[in-house]
Parts: sequence; structure tokens; C-alpha cells
Amino acid sequence: MTISINVNGKDHVVEAEPDTPLLYVLRDDLELNGAKYGCGLGQCGACTVHIDGKPIFSCLTPVGLLDGRKVRTIEGLGSVEKPNIVQKAFQDEQAAQCGYCIAGMIMRAQALLDRNPSPSEEQIRVHMQSNLCRCGTHARILRAVHRASREISSATMDGGAQ
Repeated sequence: MTISINVNGKDHVVEAEPDTPLLYVLRDDLELNGAKYGCGLGQCGACTVHIDGKPIFSCLTPVGLLDGRKVRTIEGLGSVEKPNIVQKAFQDEQAAQCGYCIAGMIMRAQALLDRNPSPSEEQIRVHMQSNLCRCGTHARILRAVHRASREISSATMDGGAQ
């Protein structure tokens, strides 16, 4: 079946069954490998992407439900040469150890900061708890979200944008 989806601001047409997980389409058809296959059950968050600005598990989301919706992946935030504020904060805090969870963590953090640029410690912890880091870098991840929040606030005061 032919399915049209918008990913990172670009329209794509893919051949896939409607119940194919978005994760497979992103990785196999569109060659966007930032979202990772972790558990396949929506329990780890390695596959987190945004749909219409909300973080979702792409391993559980059928591509057939995405007509007319906007998908954003880690590749749509920034690049190695020019990371966005959240990506840069994760780099600065050395939040990645093995790196497997980090794209999902960044996408979840970005969704929170897009909605609430100045979250409390509790709000960050609650929002981030559905994404797991098996290496145990949770403290650095929390510091990265706080750093990104401060940077966003500073950029906003200076008239800049995320």
C-alpha cells in the first residue's frame, strides 16, 4: 500500500502495510537511523520521535495512522555541525555513555521543553521516566535537560530562538 507521510518537514511516499511500525519505515525506507529499536514493546523509549509535537514510541505506532500528521525525528532537530540547544546540552553534559538511548531521550526532552521551557525538577523527572538508560547516566541526562532549559530561557531573553 502507498502511504504518504511528512517527516522532518519533507513529504515522503512509501510502500508499506498500514500496520507497519513507523520505526521500520523511518529506518528501512527513509534511512533515518536516529530512532533505535530497543524493546519493540514501548517500554524503553529508544525509538521516541514526535508526532505533531508529542513524543511517541515509533515501534508501536502504525504508519497507516500518520496521514496528514507531522513526524519529527532526531535528524530534524539539528546536525553534528550545528546541534540544537537540547542536543548541545546533552553533549556538554556528556549524557551519553553507550549512546543507544540518547536520541529517544533528546526527543522526549525536546517535547517537554517545547511545551514548557522552564520545567521543575519534578516535571522533568516525570516526563523523562518512560525512557530508560541502561548505562545509568540518568543524573547527566537530568543535568542536560536543566542546561537546555537555562539555554532556552537565555536565548528567549536575548531574542533568539531554539
